[in-house]
Amino acid sequence: MTDISQYLIKEEPFYQAQNDEIELYSAAYQARLPVMVKGPTGCGKSRFIEHMAWKLNKPLITVACNEDMTASDLVGRYLLDANGTRWLDGPLTIAARIGAICYLDEIVEARQDTTVVIHPLTDHRRVLPLDKKGELLKAHPDFQLVISYNPGYQSLMKDLKQSTKQRFTAFEFDYPNAETESTILQKETGINAELAEKLVKVAGTARNLKGHGLDEGISTRLLTYAASLMDQGIEAKAACKMALVRPITDDADIRDTLDHAINTIFA
Repeated sequence: MTDISQYLIKEEPFYQAQNDEIELYSAAYQARLPVMVKGPTGCGKSRFIEHMAWKLNKPLITVACNEDMTASDLVGRYLLDANGTRWLDGPLTIAARIGAICYLDEIVEARQDTTVVIHPLTDHRRVLPLDKKGELLKAHPDFQLVISYNPGYQSLMKDLKQSTKQRFTAFEFDYPNAETESTILQKETGINAELAEKLVKVAGTARNLKGHGLDEGISTRLLTYAASLMDQGIEAKAACKMALVRPITDDADIRDTLDHAINTIFA
């Protein structure tokens, strides 16, 4: 018997609402509708799902998708042991059995032949075929499927099929406005308002370069990294260059532009 308590989030994850996403998600959960969360890297998608699982007091099982993930990794497989073979449920199957929220993070990274296994769970059937086991698992009434992906990385090779997208309701996330992002940094890291506002200005400079040399801007996550380094006594400019610039670009011109912005903002 699976211990549900291990999947419950005990302490409230801080999340600063940007619009009415909390109310909308709550309604989607009450109707047990599958949800897709779209947005750039590090904008708070995963934190939002963690917060909602805590708020609803429901177990959360998160799967970080990757290109090597197989259907068996999601659903389960037979294993050999001293007594012969035994079946081991995968995370999706566990979630469907116990009534958890199953969060497939960055699902676009998974192979398309893997993602099709979620289809029967996203319509009126709410079932998961375990072909190797010969079982048709009917999902627990509390089960919900949530997926996330970054539309900025869409390509012919890495995109969700329309047949998958149209099985979900969807949220469009973006980086918070300057005031909200400053508040998030202060709550998350304990830095003062002045430093938080300066970090947000640096992020704004980088985000304006998206599509002009940068694939992605500076995320809210990276801003918290910079603030954490500063909290450890690292000088502000050095912390920003380490946490905000070097991770996102190898282009010397872009790097110099961002370094100059940092030197100006933290003059």
